[in-house]
Amino acid sequence: MSTFTILLGGDLLRTPRLDRQVEGSRVIAADAGIGHARILGLVPELWVGDFDSVPADLPAHLAAVPQQTFPTEKDKTDGELAIAAALERGATRLVLAGAFGGKRADHAFLHLALGLRLAEAGTDVLLTSGAQEGVPLLNGRASFDYADGTLFSILGFSELSGLTVTGAKWPLDKVEVVFGSSLTISNEVKGRLDIALGHGRALLLAHPYPLPES
Repeated sequence: MSTFTILLGGDLLRTPRLDRQVEGSRVIAADAGIGHARILGLVPELWVGDFDSVPADLPAHLAAVPQQTFPTEKDKTDGELAIAAALERGATRLVLAGAFGGKRADHAFLHLALGLRLAEAGTDVLLTSGAQEGVPLLNGRASFDYADGTLFSILGFSELSGLTVTGAKWPLDKVEVVFGSSLTISNEVKGRLDIALGHGRALLLAHPYPLPES
């Protein structure tokens, strides 16, 4: 498996879990995401974007990262271009670091939808801010290693059918969930979390490192 970490422009908190997730991966930065390389102690092999939001006071070793420049007026975001570059280089697993928060809610939503599309096409995807993690849920069963008490939600991007959740404070057994329902928001891990989905599009959003203000 060839893992690439894509440094996006959203929020990022360095945690031991995130360090393990990016360890040994190849790294590509998307525009302002280069700032996260300093936080994580990483040096990208490529820096992609229109460079309209380059962080100030960038260290020389990061400013010297090879660049692939695109015009400001383009039909893809810098993040999507960085992901495309990783796939061209043989990525089979992507860690999208800095996928949440930031100044652009539209970009954060795009990362969620793009993560689902990539997973459906066969790429293993993790979206993370360090504090929060997103994992696309495909039809079938998946298990997760979150500690007891970890807050999680299942975000439905369509109607869901045959949704079963075990290892949770509020388990579910083959339920139907209408699109836009809050039924699967704010659950807690209790044991080993297992999720099975019969049909639909969804994403698990977990909070392994809740921020103090939350």
